[in-house]
Amino acid sequence: MSASQKVVIVTGASQGIGAEIVKAFRGLDYRIVATSRKIQPSDDPNILTVAGDIGDPATAQRVISETLARFGRVDTLVNNAGIYIGKPFTEHTLDDYNAVLNVNVAGFFHITQLAIAQMEKQASGHVVTITGSIENGISGAHTALAALTKGGLSAVTRSLAIEYAKKGIRVNAVAPGVTKTPMHTAEYYELLASLHPLGRMGEAHEVASAIAFLDSAEFITGEILHVDGGQSAGR
Repeated sequence: MSASQKVVIVTGASQGIGAEIVKAFRGLDYRIVATSRKIQPSDDPNILTVAGDIGDPATAQRVISETLARFGRVDTLVNNAGIYIGKPFTEHTLDDYNAVLNVNVAGFFHITQLAIAQMEKQASGHVVTITGSIENGISGAHTALAALTKGGLSAVTRSLAIEYAKKGIRVNAVAPGVTKTPMHTAEYYELLASLHPLGRMGEAHEVASAIAFLDSAEFITGEILHVDGGQSAGR
């Protein structure tokens, strides 16, 4: 196992976009720490899995501690974990609110703090966060909690990019459109495809490719890269 291999942490790594991110970075010979509530052990010695609720600060601490114990460094953090609860705004319960804030916001906050602290010691690093193409509302779609949380992640991406630029740490985000994952069932594919000017849903590997691109693009920071079939440009 080479000490020159880079190390990436991926949250929400067990399925969908997260699983494709793991696959993409293994293809680039990264060592990977994959975490989610239901992540299973891996036979690959270059993949460490850590199960837990990423919104729990104890899980975030465990992920970072086990990463350093196993691989000795943190080069990239991919904040992929996120949930969506689609309801009219006035029908959301406090449980809905707390669940979305726990994963989308607390899940970002705790592990990003710890990862950046380690990156500061290394004088280099990269944080990429999955936000969402939520700038323009969609009539009939129930996206208030997504906008509340993912919009905040887009804003903090730019803020952190400036705060840590002189310390050699880059911070970017990828904003997908509606992507084929287990979150969506096939019966809604035609409707969801119609939301994008390109006339189809995104594929999980396309989002993963955008993240890998940003990781290699060393002069890009503070960017929100839309992988949304033109959705953010207009319809």
